[in-house]
Order: sequence, then structure tokens, then C-alpha cells
Amino acid sequence: MEQVILAVLNAALMVTILCVAAAPVCGSVALAVRSAPSSRHARVSRPHLAWGAVLSTVGIVVLVVTRPTRHYTPYDDGGLALTVLAALAGAALLLLGIGPFVSWLLVLLGRPAVRLTPPIRLAAHGAAGRRAAAAAATTASATALALTFMIVGTAQVEQDRAAYRPQARSGALVVTWPSPEQAAAVGRVVQQELPEVPIAQSYRLPNSGFLSLDIVDVDAPDLESGTSAVVIGDEALLRYLTAAPSTPYDEDTAVVITADDTDVDKVTIDYGDCGASSTSKILPAIAARSADPQEEKIFIPVRAVRDLGCRPEPEELVIDPSVHRTTAEEQERLDRRLGESGTTYIERGFQAPGGWKVFAGAALALALGAALTATRRTPADSRSRRVLLRVGGASTASLRWFVACRAGLVAVCGTVVGAAAGCVMGLRLVWPLTESSEWDAPPRVPFETPWPAIAVLVAGLPVLTAAIAAVLGVTWRESREAAAHHVELDRSSAAD
Repeated sequence: MEQVILAVLNAALMVTILCVAAAPVCGSVALAVRSAPSSRHARVSRPHLAWGAVLSTVGIVVLVVTRPTRHYTPYDDGGLALTVLAALAGAALLLLGIGPFVSWLLVLLGRPAVRLTPPIRLAAHGAAGRRAAAAAATTASATALALTFMIVGTAQVEQDRAAYRPQARSGALVVTWPSPEQAAAVGRVVQQELPEVPIAQSYRLPNSGFLSLDIVDVDAPDLESGTSAVVIGDEALLRYLTAAPSTPYDEDTAVVITADDTDVDKVTIDYGDCGASSTSKILPAIAARSADPQEEKIFIPVRAVRDLGCRPEPEELVIDPSVHRTTAEEQERLDRRLGESGTTYIERGFQAPGGWKVFAGAALALALGAALTATRRTPADSRSRRVLLRVGGASTASLRWFVACRAGLVAVCGTVVGAAAGCVMGLRLVWPLTESSEWDAPPRVPFETPWPAIAVLVAGLPVLTAAIAAVLGVTWRESREAAAHHVELDRSSAAD
């Protein structure tokens, strides 16, 4: 259940970031259009380019400042929230400021194209307009968001992995219920669905009861410090905790379950209830190895606790995975029969949340779609295509090469600028977006930045865009026009 809640919270955070990013994306596209040259011989608007530089610089400065070198004190929710908002504001400013640089890069790459082949030269000249600038700016913003999701998502997965604490042994089925009165009915359902399978039963103290332990002649403050280390149950529960069927069990003997060979002889138990005097009892004790080296427990048989005057309440049922490994189908049947009266959980280890992959994929799809819009035909394109038909031999291949070059150039400019901005945003947003203000938060863990995936994205997106444009960018009508023009050229050559 905690994993589901964590996944929902991560998805909600990603949606919030996506909504916040919508405004700077639109602003970046608007600045790119305003800064793009209005005609073939015009230049990039320097005032808009200066505004882009100022916005980007301020955004980078804010991102750098909002990554301190210390952790927040526990429960400093207000300070962490302000840091996150400031970091998101810096990322928004950086995203807003990259628009004019996309237009400038399109014009810059078009200058050396005069010495290249006609398809590339005409494609570069056509990509220097405002429509291509809007497409490239959208591609840049979407690429930046995709890389941010990739970097932050990867870091969040590693942080969640470090914070994960299993609720049971791997493969164990745990069944709980809302109130102790439902325990008997839930137990009957589990026994009916899993006949001949041993069911371990654990108990907890009543709300008004408290328990203190003292392991005689053994210094074990972690085990004696509180009731969290105490496990009350039956013989099947002891077998589950030790994963050893040969572990001795006696209803009047405590078992100290640790990862090392602890020599114990006796355990003193003090039980008290609010408004009543406490009761003390000394139990013989033995030591056993824990199935999980991370877990150290003191097992108390339920009858020994009842002898102290305590009436423990049923807490949960456990199916030992070494005896029976519950399948997903069996869990579904149990869920259907239990309904609201019980909850089942199978420990499967850490499950990496994949919500960020959905948003990164959506951003990449937007980047690809925006770059492909540069292949839409306009009157200016018609003139370029007529020139291409005249000097390129009137072939469909020339048209496809022209369309592919134009879409690829737009994708290259958008991807390069977006990748640079996305890496800065992602690496600087990692700390505030993965920080925790909880008291028992785990320490920060290192993570691997997905540089190979980023490199594949930067190199592959323009190639994929050009390939799709070459296939889909030339319509059947344009192919017929190219063929007809080719026939006219053949007739003119024959007449001459």
C-alpha cells in the first residue's frame, strides 16, 4: 500500500511540474517566433536575443543558489517547500530564455549551407523562418523537460530504493484487517483458500498496555529499548522469523533472534496496564539466527504473554514463503472474498516507480511531433520545391531529401539547445525534488546520471525525425508533380 501511495505522490509531483512548465514553454516559443528573421535577408532580433540571455542567466543562478551544501533540519517543511518553488522558478526562467537561441542557431547553421547541395541549401534557408523557429523551440522545450524527468526520475528511484524497508520476507503473504473483531473471520477465509498451508499468527499488545524487556547478562539496548523489537506469536511465526523448521519452540521460552551468535539464558518481562500495577516474569530464553540479517527480534510465545494478565490482540496473518509461495491468482481470490474486511500484501521487494517514464515519453513525443510540423507545405516551400525540381532533376528523391534535411535541421537545433538546458535543469533540480524533511529520512545516496540514454536521445531524435519526414513528408500529389515535371524535361531535351 505504501508503494502505491508513493507512486501516486510521485505522479502528482510530475503532473505539477508539467503544468508549471506549460507557461514557460509557450513563452519560449513566443520569444523564438519574435526573434526569428521575418524575411530571408533579415537578422535575428538582438533585443529578444538579449532578453533570452538575461532570462537564462538568471534561471541558472537561481538553480545554483537553491542547491545548498547541507540538509534541512527535520520537519523543516516550509524551508524545503520554498526551496522547491525557487528551483522550479529558476528552471522556468531557463526554459523561457532558450527560445531566442533556437532561432539564432537556425540562422547560424543556414549560413554555411550556401556551399552545399541544393536540397540542403534550400532546406537551411527555409528553416530560418518563424514557423521553423516555433517548431524548433517547441522541440527544445520538450527535450529539456524529457531530460529533466529522466535525471530526476533516476535519482528519485535510487533514493526510494535506499529508503525502502520490506514489510516481510520476500515472497511472504501478509493479511491484515481493520479491527481485531474481524480477525477470526479473515482467518477462516484464508484457511479455506489455502487449505493445508500453515498460517502464522502474530499479536500486538492492547492500546493501554506496555511491555519492557531485559535480557539477563546481555547488553542489547536495541532489543530492549522498546516494544518494536518484540514479536508475539505462535510456533508457525517463530519458524517464519528464523526460516528454520528445526528451531526449538516452547510455550514458556523466549527466543532472541539476531544475526550473530548471542548467548542468552533468561529474559525478564514486565507488563503493565494503565491504572493497574505491572506484572513481572522471568522466562528461559534461547538464541536463534534471523532469516533477515537486518532484523533483530525477541519472540515471546503468546501463552507466556497471557500468563502475565495481558490479552493480546490479533495483528496479522503470515504465510511463510519457504512453506508456500502465494501466487498472484491466489491473492486475487483472497481479495475478492475478503472485500473490505481484510487486506493482502505480498512482499516482492522494491518496485521502482515508472511514472516519470510516462511523462518523459510524452515530452519526447511532443518534441518529435513539433519537429515534424516543419515539413508542412507553405507558399514559400512551394517556391523552394519548384527550384529544387528545376535544378535537382525533377525527382521524388530530391523532394524527400529536401524535406528530410529541413526536418532534421529543425530537430538538431531544438535537440541541442534543449539537451543543454535539460541537463542543467535536471542536475540542479535533483536535490530539492528528492530531499525529505522527515525525521528518520535515509541519507542521500549517489545515483548514476543516465548519460548513455541522453546521448542516444540527442543523436537519435534528429535522425528519427529526418527518416519519418522523408517517408511521410512528400505526398502522393507531389510525387505526381515531380514525375510530370520530369516528363516535361525529357520532352524539352528531345525537342532540342
